[in-house]
Amino acid sequence: MTTTEPPLTEAAPGPAQTCPVMHGTQPAAAGRDLLDYPFSGAVPLDPPVEWEQVREQCPVVAVRLPSGDEAHLVTRYEEARALLADPRFTRQIPADAESRIGASEDGGVFSRQATSGLKIFEGEGHLRWRRLMAKAFTIKRVESMRPRIQALADELVDKMVAAGPRADIARDIGAVLPVRVIGDLLGVPTEDLHRFATWSDAILTLTRHSKAEVDAARQDFGIYLAKLIEAKRAEPGDDLLSELINITDSEDGRLDMVELIVTAMAILVAGHETTANMIGKMTAMLLADRSRFETVVADPSIVPSAVDEVLRFDTNPSIGVPRYVSEDIAVGGAEIGAGSTVIVSPAIANRDPRRFPEPERMDLRRTNNQHLSFGAGPHFCLGQPLARAELQVVLGTLARRLPTLRLAIDRRELRVKQGLIVVGFEEVPVEW
Repeated sequence: MTTTEPPLTEAAPGPAQTCPVMHGTQPAAAGRDLLDYPFSGAVPLDPPVEWEQVREQCPVVAVRLPSGDEAHLVTRYEEARALLADPRFTRQIPADAESRIGASEDGGVFSRQATSGLKIFEGEGHLRWRRLMAKAFTIKRVESMRPRIQALADELVDKMVAAGPRADIARDIGAVLPVRVIGDLLGVPTEDLHRFATWSDAILTLTRHSKAEVDAARQDFGIYLAKLIEAKRAEPGDDLLSELINITDSEDGRLDMVELIVTAMAILVAGHETTANMIGKMTAMLLADRSRFETVVADPSIVPSAVDEVLRFDTNPSIGVPRYVSEDIAVGGAEIGAGSTVIVSPAIANRDPRRFPEPERMDLRRTNNQHLSFGAGPHFCLGQPLARAELQVVLGTLARRLPTLRLAIDRRELRVKQGLIVVGFEEVPVEW
């Protein structure tokens, strides 16, 4: 099955027209009684009731962001996929935009990109940057890393078993394996990896940290990376950071020093934070209905499709994909004016029955699973081959080594991390 992306058409100038927002089954008067976004489910592993309501109501609805500002939420698959590929929508959200994402004074990480002055985030500069980075995340390179990922997974499970029969997957595997893998890739000393969790939390804040705390974390992170770069410049290694330093120092100078530091920072943060959280969420999803995990135990060949289905089924995703509208435009029949902020929700779109048969059923053998969890278009996640490999190795290892694994708490007791762009569970207690 293939999808046809509907055209995003020009809109006549004027105020954005979005469908009225629903409370329960009743639309709000004049559409201004806004729902707060992101939505929260009553039970962490169940989708918020608002997902189906807003998606079936219309493709674009008005919502209130954590900053208190209004934005337009895109909820259906076709419109979401087309918008992500449309160059008239940019990731660069000005700090003085009508709608800021984060609650901090500068609007958060998305606005900081816009004010950085760096050319690697958008347009031709971003394409140039992606061509450089693509070499780091080729299927061939990732597959060459798989034995190392497998060795780390077995090492961590060994430690769990020795200390068992109870563990916390979020702490004992999720918080360890991805950061060690990305550290190996970049060439970061293992003894320094513990620093990144604090820096990442601050950088990815929505409401948890103040601007002063974020600025301090970014400064400390930048100073650390600058020192690491100088050390590798003196003694290069067989790692990605040494490769990038060579590119920076070459005659054509395709990266300058600031771009190099920001690139390393982005790889370290994005390369471990989302996968770390997803390991815990994947385990919780499969153990909440234990027949799912038993299916993987009985047939390990389905691990790749099971991982993609877990990614599609995630009920605790990030805030979504923000885009800034550079000109008046129409999406799904809704007029959106220049200067507006639009949020694409891959998680809501991933359950669109127009694209996925029986979307509310977790089908671990689902085929043609073109979910939007890694985005689409010019900003499609470069690191998705590595993320998939890590999730596949972890799931395959747990099914092979701990076939009696089960949740040690009621699924309703899982606690969602609050105040960050990237969402996960505080703990995922298991026993065997």
